[in-house]
Amino acid sequence: MVSILFKWLVLLPALYVQEVSDAGNSFTHKGKAPLALHPIYMSVTEIEHNTKDRTLEISCKIFTDDFEKTLRKIYSGYVDLIHPKDKTAMNKLVSEYVQKHLHLKVDGRPVGMEFIGYEQQEEGITSYYQVNNVPSVKRIEITDNLLYEYKDQQISLLHVIVNGNRKSTRLVNPEEKAEFEW
Repeated sequence: MVSILFKWLVLLPALYVQEVSDAGNSFTHKGKAPLALHPIYMSVTEIEHNTKDRTLEISCKIFTDDFEKTLRKIYSGYVDLIHPKDKTAMNKLVSEYVQKHLHLKVDGRPVGMEFIGYEQQEEGITSYYQVNNVPSVKRIEITDNLLYEYKDQQISLLHVIVNGNRKSTRLVNPEEKAEFEW
C-alpha cells in the first residue's frame, strides 16, 4: 500500500508539464519545465506490536530528497543517504533526527526506540526501530513532527497494528499528536 502511494505521488507531476520563462530567459529542458519530484510532502510511519517477541516494530518512510535537504539544513554538513561516504555517520544522522521528532508512549509510559538501520526503497528512505519489553498494548500516544521544519504542508501518515487490528490517522503540520486505543 505504501509503495503504491509513493509511486503515484512521484508519477503524478509527470502528467502536468508547462514551459517556464523569466524575462525572456527560458529555464526549460527540451521545451518543458523541470518536474517537481512530488507534489506532496509526507512521511509514513508504521508501528506494529509483535506479541511473540514483546516488541514494537517501527518503520518510517520519508522521501529521500526532502529528508536529505532537512538533514543538511539542521546538521550543516555532508549528507548522502543513498551513496554515503560514511554509512556510520549517515546512520547516526537518521537515528538522531527521527528519534528527536518521533516519540511514543505505550499505556501512558514513554518508551525509547532502538535504531536498527535504514535503507533506500524506491523514492524514499525507510528507517527501522524497535521498542523492547512491550508485553501488551492498550493505548499508544504518538508525537510525530517529522520534517515539519522543512515544509508547512508536511503530512504524517500513521498506521498502528495491535493484535492484527490496524488503525490509521493523518497529521497535517502543525498537528503532531495522535492516540490509538484497543
